[in-house]
Amino acid sequence: MLPKRGMKGVYQHCAEHHLHRYLAEFDFRYSNRVAMGIDDNVRSLIALKGAKGKRLTYRQPA
Repeated sequence: MLPKRGMKGVYQHCAEHHLHRYLAEFDFRYSNRVAMGIDDNVRSLIALKGAKGKRLTYRQPA
């Protein structure tokens, strides 16, 4: 998937300071695709393992 097409199709707006996060997501999806032998279930497990122990916050903690 091309990041440019993904940005227009998935995200309606992206802030420049979050661009590294969008690119990290595209990198993850490309590196863990079906052509590499990874199906949706396995990709979901990998994503959940990567998120374990991390807080998702709206604002930066003071």
